Amino acid sequence: MKKFSKNVTLAMTVAAAALVSASAASAEGERYVLVSHAPDSDSWWNTIKNGIALAGEQMDVEVEYRNPPTGDLADMARIIEQAAASGPDGIITTLSDYDVLSGPIQAAVDQGIDVIIMNSGTPEQAREVGALMYVGQPEYDAGYAAGLRAAGDGVGSFLCVNHYISSPSSTERCQGFADGLGIDLGDQMIDSGQDPAEIKNRVLAYLNANPDTDAILTLGPTSADPTLLALDENGMAGDIYFGTFDLGEQIVEGIKAGTIQWGIDQQPFLQAYLPVVVLTNYHRYGVLPGNNINSGPGFVTADGLTLVEEFAGEYR
Repeated sequence: MKKFSKNVTLAMTVAAAALVSASAASAEGERYVLVSHAPDSDSWWNTIKNGIALAGEQMDVEVEYRNPPTGDLADMARIIEQAAASGPDGIITTLSDYDVLSGPIQAAVDQGIDVIIMNSGTPEQAREVGALMYVGQPEYDAGYAAGLRAAGDGVGSFLCVNHYISSPSSTERCQGFADGLGIDLGDQMIDSGQDPAEIKNRVLAYLNANPDTDAILTLGPTSADPTLLALDENGMAGDIYFGTFDLGEQIVEGIKAGTIQWGIDQQPFLQAYLPVVVLTNYHRYGVLPGNNINSGPGFVTADGLTLVEEFAGEYR
């Protein structure tokens, strides 16, 4: 009887070992799709592409980056549906407009696809759509922190140059900044569009009509770079308080020159890199961080530019 029992135990142990090996083998070849709301013209997202590519290489998984070429959110919703239909192991996606994107994201979750929300949206919205977690920078909180900082520096009025006004998360940055300053947003936010020449002209027009504006807030390189050109043209460069979201080559040069006081670094590299690592380890070993991951905000000033300058536009 003891011999029979011993043989059964041995058989069960061997079977369990085989099951573990089979599970490990089936975990190989995972495929993850990252869907963003960014148009092809927005170079800031190159860091996102670099982040997902490096994570795929290091974790030995297949990764894909997909986006609507013009930034159209309805098109993005269709891309999420197409990504889900392709049967990936996981989807990493932005949630720039809950009303437009929550449906296809929830449908992907209902299909059994694990989803991580990155970059835009909120941890609360991530939970509502059934995502595993959120990795990013809460946009309103970042804008509010920037407003508090600017208020401490004596700012009382501003221009928010919104180059992606169709995305509610962009407006949250401007609203948070106004609330941090303790003033109404009112008409201090402009829809600048994404054409560099048009952005420059609209900034010049606003400052010409509102010459007592204390500060400018831009929402990334797309709006910051043309704004720098506008300030060079009207002679206000270095004289008007200038803060911006995100980093890029021209933003870093502006910080070095003293034209830009600070850049808010949401660390886009981590927003793409970490979800791939988290999903891979979750699928292979069943481990998952217990909390959402805030990748920002962090304020980059002239005092902390060494590594930022070296990797701006690539990994920072």
